[in-house]
Amino acid sequence: MSAMQTTDSPPYATLTPDCVLNALDSVGLRGDGRLLALNSYENRVYQLGIEDGLPLVAKFYRPGRWPDAAILEEHTFVAALAEQEIPVVAPLALNGATLHTHAGFRFALYPRRGGRMPEFDKAETLEWMGRFIGRIHAIGALEPFQHRPALDIESFGIEPWHFLRDHHWIPADIADTYRSVIEQALEGVQRCYERAGKVRPLRLHGDCHAGNVLWTDDGPHFVDFDDSRMGPAMQDLWMLFSGDRASMSRQLGDVLAGYEDFYEFDLRELHLLEALRTLRLIHYAAWLARRWDDPAFPHAFPWFNTQHYWQDRILELREQIALMDEPPLWTV
Repeated sequence: MSAMQTTDSPPYATLTPDCVLNALDSVGLRGDGRLLALNSYENRVYQLGIEDGLPLVAKFYRPGRWPDAAILEEHTFVAALAEQEIPVVAPLALNGATLHTHAGFRFALYPRRGGRMPEFDKAETLEWMGRFIGRIHAIGALEPFQHRPALDIESFGIEPWHFLRDHHWIPADIADTYRSVIEQALEGVQRCYERAGKVRPLRLHGDCHAGNVLWTDDGPHFVDFDDSRMGPAMQDLWMLFSGDRASMSRQLGDVLAGYEDFYEFDLRELHLLEALRTLRLIHYAAWLARRWDDPAFPHAFPWFNTQHYWQDRILELREQIALMDEPPLWTV
């Protein structure tokens, strides 16, 4: 997540309910006045009632985060997946466009899709997930993104760490300890990448956790490709796994049983599982810090930037340092 542009007021200060409904009017749709804010922090997302039609979901993009070309590239990727009947929620094309502007805000409209949280403790669910992620990756591997960044050690590890350090987010009395631990963690990440060797990056969902997968009796459908970027296939798999090593090994086997029906998994990427988890932990702490001037963040994350928070991050990274030196979860 790139740094937000600095402004004199919060990024969504002028995104009032009237502004949201007027944005809907601007693309020729008439809201019935019903507006429900959905759970989202990076962007603002609303379910909107439509006169004489089904409700829609509007996503208002965070100002300054992505250039238009990067947003449109995401839309094109998701549309390509939908064309192959992969269950994704693609933006609607209205008046020949998927990206719209109103009152200084860029937004897209989506059909509303319901569903429940997937049960990743079931082998059948994991295999089903694997099949669809394999299909996503088969399309993602056909061509690279031109306008969206890659997930790598620099962008998800080194740069976020330097942001936290240079902006003095770490409490002074534990700053040296945190610096030592995070530098050890980044060295561990580098070793994991060296063991994996040169792996092929492809277009990813990028944030494939349970909250971005809605489950129905017909199986999963994938939402929110906002973090889509180039990276290793393992990035879309590792968040499906939890528990001890034996449990995660079984889960990995279940996912790959479906995944490899559609796309070959490079087993060298098993070396990246804990490295990618470590990068996400570092990146997440810096993401919260970057967004702290958005009033939604102190309200939603009151525990952030406390002494206890940073002490927990030190313990978390120490655990990751040990895990990254263990053998891969599962091999054949």
